[in-house]
Amino acid sequence: MRLILFDIDGTLIFGHGVGHRSLVCAMEETFGTSGDHDRYDWRGKTDPQIVRELMRSEGIPPSMVEEKLATCFDRYVRHLEELLSNGHRVDVLPGIAELVQDLGWRSDVLVGLLTGNIERGAKAKLRPTGLLPFFQVGSYGSDDSNRRHLPAIARDRAQALVRHDIAFSDIDIIGDTPLDVDCARAVGARAIAVATGQHSVGELQDANPDLLFENFGHLEACLRTLEYRPLPAPHRRVSSLSPRQEGQQ
Repeated sequence: MRLILFDIDGTLIFGHGVGHRSLVCAMEETFGTSGDHDRYDWRGKTDPQIVRELMRSEGIPPSMVEEKLATCFDRYVRHLEELLSNGHRVDVLPGIAELVQDLGWRSDVLVGLLTGNIERGAKAKLRPTGLLPFFQVGSYGSDDSNRRHLPAIARDRAQALVRHDIAFSDIDIIGDTPLDVDCARAVGARAIAVATGQHSVGELQDANPDLLFENFGHLEACLRTLEYRPLPAPHRRVSSLSPRQEGQQ
């Protein structure tokens, strides 16, 4: 079985700054500052890492940051859910709905998430897209602030679900930043980069991924590159249920 792990922001969706805005508000409410967040490079970093680095740059003691981190993320999720419930736009990126659905229907594939988002934030962002049920496992910034540790967490959860071992060489990690490539390289997984985020094709090439896509807009060509045959057309209907759930209804 192959485990395919997707990043979220810039890979699955474009949230028009909803996460950035929500976390900035949460940091200001919790710590009295959001640091130099406009100049800080958020790309590919975990949510806890972002908060710790921004607060450290403002001279806030690490012990105070740790003490208030949970409160900060409670406020972050509240702001995030309020914005999303009030109609803040979240776009599914080209070809993602079809690709995730096609992979999700396969018996030899387990589709999951590997993201720097905390788990509650990740699910809040994906819920409006209708795609959340297709992700059977995940590892999140709330599990570990070091992105290199997230593949092993996702693998452990996948192995518990399918009840057999999964080699790191049987894992694909798909993301839009060099840090996604780096975390795949750290464990020997296949690194797949896509230039739908804030890094150019050239910048991603410099990270030396195993595969590089401009986007996933052409399903059949993408699946062939990923070494899968496209499923028959009737299975390409995006459903609000996961493939396993739909088969049981």
